[in-house]
Amino acid sequence: MKTESIISAKSFQFALKIIKTYRIINQTHKEFILSKQLLRSGTSIGANVAEGLTAFSRKDFEFKISIAHKEARETVYWLKLLEACHVIELKIYDELILDLEELQRLLGSTLVTLRKNQK
Repeated sequence: MKTESIISAKSFQFALKIIKTYRIINQTHKEFILSKQLLRSGTSIGANVAEGLTAFSRKDFEFKISIAHKEARETVYWLKLLEACHVIELKIYDELILDLEELQRLLGSTLVTLRKNQK
């Protein structure tokens, strides 16, 4: 499906941005705990999408996409927390939030389509 390849590409590019942000936070602020949470949830989105694309069933695919969607919401939380603590620059925060909103829309619409087709 075309949607999955779009989600896959966008979640991979997002993971690269998260890794870069994680390194910046570590180098400039010496903050390792919250940034590690951001790294885990932000890269987990794409990992779950990748697993979903090789799912052995439609139900398994839906489950992995659902986890990716939850990881995206968790990543929003960590970004908000880091921004509120002035650990992440507003410009970087805004860019990542926009990317996450797009990923959440793609993942959400995929889940809606999957659930409609099950009925």
